[in-house]
Amino acid sequence: VHRLITYIFVYEDLISLTCGAVIIWYFAGSFEKNVGTVKHCILTATFSVLSALLYLFLEPLVSRLLEVGDAKGFMPVAFATLGVSTTRSRMKRTLVFGCRVPVVLVPWFGLCIAWFVPHSSLLGNLCGLLVGEAYGLGYCFCLDFPESVGSKLDRVFPFTLLKRIPGLEYIPGSLAERRASENSK
Repeated sequence: VHRLITYIFVYEDLISLTCGAVIIWYFAGSFEKNVGTVKHCILTATFSVLSALLYLFLEPLVSRLLEVGDAKGFMPVAFATLGVSTTRSRMKRTLVFGCRVPVVLVPWFGLCIAWFVPHSSLLGNLCGLLVGEAYGLGYCFCLDFPESVGSKLDRVFPFTLLKRIPGLEYIPGSLAERRASENSK
């Protein structure tokens, strides 16, 4: 059962670790700024478990048709956060390689690019993207919790410790606190 979360910390080599770090920095960082550190941590664990469960469900079916690699690294969770971000985005179009495309297609282009990342699992990334899209469309509304709960969680153990780490940017749980901290900068 512990592997439902710990697979996101497994990397085969330095290249896949570097790709994972870039993906975490770029996609997960912007997602955290939108939802806050508390919700980001909880959703990271939740997306990890849901992606792994979906992978375990689909792997026997897909392995009959194609060779399926093990899900490793942070990429499935990054695709989940990207799926949520693009599904809930107010933008209609964006630039990808100099062409204007609908925002909802961006994660699917990313999935095609991720196919070439060494030791990444196409099925694992697809499962992460499907979980993120489902959450973004509101099918996983039970995972949402009010901002008041996020503000209360800001004041309990692991998160109070995260606030004190120098060099680590902590994003508050409530929208009002996030705006106030942005304005103070």
